Amino acid sequence: MTTYHVTKQFGWTGPVSERVARLARMFGLTLDRIAEAGPVHQCEVRIEPGDIVAITGPSGSGKSVLLREIEQRTPEAERINLDEIELPDDRTVIDCFDDNLVASLQLLTAAGMGAVYAMLTRPSVLSDGQKLRFRLARALASGRPFVFADEFCSNLDRITAVTTAFNAARFARRAGATLIVATSRDDILMDLAPDAIVTKDFTSPAQVVYRTARRS
Repeated sequence: MTTYHVTKQFGWTGPVSERVARLARMFGLTLDRIAEAGPVHQCEVRIEPGDIVAITGPSGSGKSVLLREIEQRTPEAERINLDEIELPDDRTVIDCFDDNLVASLQLLTAAGMGAVYAMLTRPSVLSDGQKLRFRLARALASGRPFVFADEFCSNLDRITAVTTAFNAARFARRAGATLIVATSRDDILMDLAPDAIVTKDFTSPAQVVYRTARRS
């Protein structure tokens, strides 16, 4: 089990125009005070190998910051981010996997990509839900133990989102991968069934709830 301690602050760095100075004076603020009053993102989360972790909270609360900070604390050779996986336009889904055909079929089916027409389609023209499942299959096929995903299921309708979350969780657990996602969607948590839920708001340190007790 690894404990991740995150403290990240962003100071104000905007250009000082006359309007900025006037606005600051209207609220009794000095520019130095504004510069020191940037948001602080704090979190302490304990993650075991094979865990599923969901970082939740409203848009702009710092979910992506926490995800990125945890990602940067894992060895580069052991992590992969779904956003970094390309969607080729020059070959079909099935041709994007190096395993033998049967193993590739099993992998794609486990990821929710078992429809033959989907496997014969170029990744670049898949639906949003299929693109996410394709990237998940590619991530787990890489064998890297840490998989990160920002804005997880954010652009999917509810039915597709909960189905994708369920399949992603089942697939990750089967592969023994640690899946860490940031999402503003509370409606997928039941199907994702995370081992840890990290809740972020705009002002307080993140709150962490574990499904089972964790030793310090």
